[in-house]
Amino acid sequence: MDVTKSTEDMQQEVDQYIGQFKEGYFGPLSMMARLTEEMGELAREVNHFYGEKPKKASEGEKTMEQEIGDVLFVMICLANSLDIDLEESFDLVMEKFKTRDKDRWTKKEDA
Repeated sequence: MDVTKSTEDMQQEVDQYIGQFKEGYFGPLSMMARLTEEMGELAREVNHFYGEKPKKASEGEKTMEQEIGDVLFVMICLANSLDIDLEESFDLVMEKFKTRDKDRWTKKEDA
């Protein structure tokens, strides 16, 4: 069964998961530190795959999909803790790119 999750679905799923713990969401500064950590792990994977730094034999297999998922999870936690609707946030940034940056790059002929 192929079911697509909306950003609202993801935010609710994360909120339900976090809501089962007494500690709840970490504070924004702690989440920024965690987001930075997860971005570093993603950067390491990208460097292993596309860069000149191969993995050590002792390093386990991780995938970029997992690391991107970790970044997304923490970003959703941060948004939830600040009562930010990710769909609204996304719409705001897309409007900015469609207006302010509309002529920044060369468009394809068929676009």
